[in-house]
Amino acid sequence: MPRGTTLAFIALPLLALSLAYYAQSSSSLLGPAPHLGTGLQLSLALSLSGLIGYAQAALQAPFGFKTVQQPAQAVVDNDEYEYTLEPRPRFSRKIIAVGDIHGDIGNAERILQMASVVDENNNWSGKVDVFVQTGDIIDRGDDTIELFNWMEDLREQALAVNGIVLSVLGNHEYMNAIACVVVEVDHSYVLESEKKTFEPRESRLQAVTTGWLADAWAENYTTAARLPLHGLLGPPNTDYPAPEGSAFARASAGPLSHAAFSFVHGGLAPTYPNLQPFPSAINNLGSSLLHRLRERKPQPQPHPPNSYPGLPAGTTREEARLYGGDGPLWYRGWADEDEKKVCRMVDDVLEKTGTRRMVMGHTPQFDGIAARCNGKVLIIDTGISHAYGGPLAALSIEYTLEPVKGGGWKEQEIVKALYADHDDELLAVSTRDLEDLW
Repeated sequence: MPRGTTLAFIALPLLALSLAYYAQSSSSLLGPAPHLGTGLQLSLALSLSGLIGYAQAALQAPFGFKTVQQPAQAVVDNDEYEYTLEPRPRFSRKIIAVGDIHGDIGNAERILQMASVVDENNNWSGKVDVFVQTGDIIDRGDDTIELFNWMEDLREQALAVNGIVLSVLGNHEYMNAIACVVVEVDHSYVLESEKKTFEPRESRLQAVTTGWLADAWAENYTTAARLPLHGLLGPPNTDYPAPEGSAFARASAGPLSHAAFSFVHGGLAPTYPNLQPFPSAINNLGSSLLHRLRERKPQPQPHPPNSYPGLPAGTTREEARLYGGDGPLWYRGWADEDEKKVCRMVDDVLEKTGTRRMVMGHTPQFDGIAARCNGKVLIIDTGISHAYGGPLAALSIEYTLEPVKGGGWKEQEIVKALYADHDDELLAVSTRDLEDLW
């Protein structure tokens, strides 16, 4: 058989397979598989091993990530003049996280522009892959309506270009759902000037208990988030441990098993009993508690001046623990306790939650984002609202997974604190050499 016919006989079935996979991925809600690019970049004379490797990479490569195509690695055989193409692309993901905003849209816009989450018009820029906000958007400032509407706009804009906005509820969102708006006698979280932004003023209570804000919190917010850094581990909030039979179980048991970050408002206490599966054990409790709060009749009047309403009748022990002092909404131990003490406990929590680092807000760090235990604990509430006057800061996470010539992969995480008013700070760098992804 002539050489050209032989090549066509080998290449055409694999080409058809690749095209079919590309078409299937293009119809997915996640968009086209990024490792396929905009076309099949095949050399004129691919060796059989190169074609098979390319097809395997197409079938096994993760989804939902930016990729940077590597130039063809030409391998020349002086006798056959055959060329092969390195089929493994370089993966990258850029994540930005911001802590407590507390009613200050001006500072929030400045931070998100500084971190390239939004453009000069405060629309999604497309320059980051994931934006995470760790709760306490509400209270202490006047811009509740604008901020929550902006978050929903960004969520839609990001989704349209395969970006992601992850929103975590804080203790202040829960407090408003309970109708508690006071920290102590004569000190209200809710400003009179903020109440005036609601028309009529009395509609604020309805918005946060049964209305449009309560709807948004139930539909688009969670109490905890787990963000895998690589698509082999699944989309955001894929559970760890992966359930038996899950499409992500194999990768979750391999070298990338803990290539993920956790995000909560307060912290994941070592004593908290519902850490697994993470994050659904926490989020299911949060959903059920919010449902109880929305459904109780009659809805309580705000505290103050009325008496503290507490959690609704029928609240389970686990739901009450979620809202308790060592629950993910209120816990401050990672920020407040002695660093040597917390560092002895952090690895156990990371192991249980299938993560490498935990990110939280809640406890203001007026000197800037705090990294404890070699960056395993990251506290990103810097008091950015004018109510506090802290530094305007955002957490940046850059993840790459790059093929190594001859086999294997190089994995890297670069974690930085970005500041609007002074130089950025490198918080942690981690590099790993992997023989395989499975």
